[in-house]
Amino acid sequence: MDLGLKDRVYVVTGATRGLGNAAARELVADGAKVVVTGRDEQRVADAAAELGPNAVGVAVDNAEAGAPERLVAAAREHFGGFHGVLVSVGGPPPGFVADNTDEQWRDAFESVFLGAVRLARAAAAELEAGGVIGFVLSGSVHEPIPGLTLSNGLRPGLAGFAKSISDELGPRGIRVVGLLPSRIDTDRVRELDSLSADPEATRAANESRIPLRRYGTPEEFGRVAAFLLSPAASYLTGIMLPVDGGMRHGF
Repeated sequence: MDLGLKDRVYVVTGATRGLGNAAARELVADGAKVVVTGRDEQRVADAAAELGPNAVGVAVDNAEAGAPERLVAAAREHFGGFHGVLVSVGGPPPGFVADNTDEQWRDAFESVFLGAVRLARAAAAELEAGGVIGFVLSGSVHEPIPGLTLSNGLRPGLAGFAKSISDELGPRGIRVVGLLPSRIDTDRVRELDSLSADPEATRAANESRIPLRRYGTPEEFGRVAAFLLSPAASYLTGIMLPVDGGMRHGF
């Protein structure tokens, strides 16, 4: 199936590793061009080099107020266009309600929530019909994850924002989509499992609650992201798509 991604240009944030990197890889594999971002300059350069000539890296923090304009400008400067953005942000620190400080809440709000809102606003101002704004969120949008209080507080609000702007931007032909990963086998998920007294038992217990009985691979997530961002998904907007092996049991 031709997804129609050839020569389309996307900004993918948080793309030096994990889910953002997986999405960028699949986009490039299907012919798209990507601007990849991250906070560490060397990691950004390495990630762009691994992706090849159809990728360029920009070291930037999502929380920076001027980041969105820089990224859209980089897309136009290097590749002559801008067709969409996938906002992926590393998860905030784990912790329960008594563990997380006001400073951690403010930092998480700036990077996870407000940074994503700014990127979406900037993209909405620049995109034409056929453009797309995507958000990498979490299964916590539907069901809180124990020990991830910061994420549980912010991701559902961002899903609500995404749904709201899908109504506003739809008449202009701009789509808005969300991806809700659960147990994808990334460094972040392995780190969370390692916080338990018995990481192997924790993973086994999690896998037992997944109908497919395994964690997903980053490549599996990346392929779903590439499809949702592509013209092949042209009649999908305002959706929050679980990528979780069936872990969410509700409709």
